[in-house]
Amino acid sequence: MTATSHVRFGAGDQLAVVEQARIGALAVAVERDLHTVVADHRDLFAGRPFDPALVSGIAMSVAFTAPEHTAEQLRVTARTVLWVFAADWQIDYLARTADDVREVTAACLAVADAGPSSARHPLARLLGGIRDELSATPAFALVEPVWRDELGRMLAAMSREWRWKTTRGTGPGDPTLDEYLDIADNTGAMLVSVTHWASVGDQDCLDHLDALRVAGRATQRAIRLINDLATHRRDLQWGDLNALMLADATDVTARLTTTVEESRELLRPLERSCPRQAAFLSRQIAFTSGFYRVSDFWGSL
Repeated sequence: MTATSHVRFGAGDQLAVVEQARIGALAVAVERDLHTVVADHRDLFAGRPFDPALVSGIAMSVAFTAPEHTAEQLRVTARTVLWVFAADWQIDYLARTADDVREVTAACLAVADAGPSSARHPLARLLGGIRDELSATPAFALVEPVWRDELGRMLAAMSREWRWKTTRGTGPGDPTLDEYLDIADNTGAMLVSVTHWASVGDQDCLDHLDALRVAGRATQRAIRLINDLATHRRDLQWGDLNALMLADATDVTARLTTTVEESRELLRPLERSCPRQAAFLSRQIAFTSGFYRVSDFWGSL
């Protein structure tokens, strides 16, 4: 008799495994679609960090944060997460000059304003396809100005991070931790959330969009800190900016604790008025926290 033969699994354990398996299968379906995107945009995803595990991680993140939806319903949400990774790669790693950054951001904003026919950059072409899919959803006419604003915020935050990173040691000094968290839009989390709500959101979501965005900003600040605490070594290797370069680990961890609590406080009233959307935000923190205990999204350089 083995040491494990006395272990008994109750009905609750079995139900938990069944649900986790269902969400895992949902992630597999989402992942298959993302691989078609990668195949169709090889010029964007040629870098070694875009390995199959990154695509798998993105699919899991979407499936576990919105498990009540089908793979088809999550298609544009997942594609937007993949696009954010591509944008981060283009601006944070590949861009060598300020003109490079301006070219990428201008091309993407032009697509957001004028449609895919204006795409002059591979990143903009992929964004144009996402915008096309969103424009076919009933809510997008109302949400489009918010979506455009979040896109602009994300690109502006990535551009500011690039300037800070490239002038470290030569400019007026590093940003403070507060200043760094003010550009947490560089995670793209709010753009993804607004895309998701435009795609699958109900009337409760649209009625509380402003409050959801406020809570979402706290959520993405928490995600920024969770990411930085887990990826400091990789950021040093890649030359990225990280909260641990601006403050010691004790201060960063304390800030994470208060930021998570801020997010929870903002989400509590939304759990009654629009529970599915509030859950989408709270699960982002939960998934990110669990995922980074074991792995990273990016592959190696």
